[in-house]
Amino acid sequence: MTLGQRLRELRKSRGLSLRELASRVSVGFTYLSKIENHKLEEGHGPSEKLIHMLAVELDGDEEELLLLAEKVPEPIRRRVIARPDAFRRLAELSDRKLDRVLASLD
Repeated sequence: MTLGQRLRELRKSRGLSLRELASRVSVGFTYLSKIENHKLEEGHGPSEKLIHMLAVELDGDEEELLLLAEKVPEPIRRRVIARPDAFRRLAELSDRKLDRVLASLD
């Protein structure tokens, strides 16, 4: 799922038009349309501040939206910086091994 797909899903589930949501977060509706349709030029993605406002207005999970926008949420960023060795090892695991590690945490 892309950021745009998730935003459209959340917006429609709340019965909001692009114009209504754009007004609530103080951006142009065409910009939101470009986000939803994955039509933004490289380097013109939404800011973390806009993602935060969208999450609030749409009652969405801000961390999920940040990750879909390929931005690392601050709590995760701090943890990676604190333990780069652990995250480096996790990144090197195959999906199967990573799934086993995650299952062992439950």
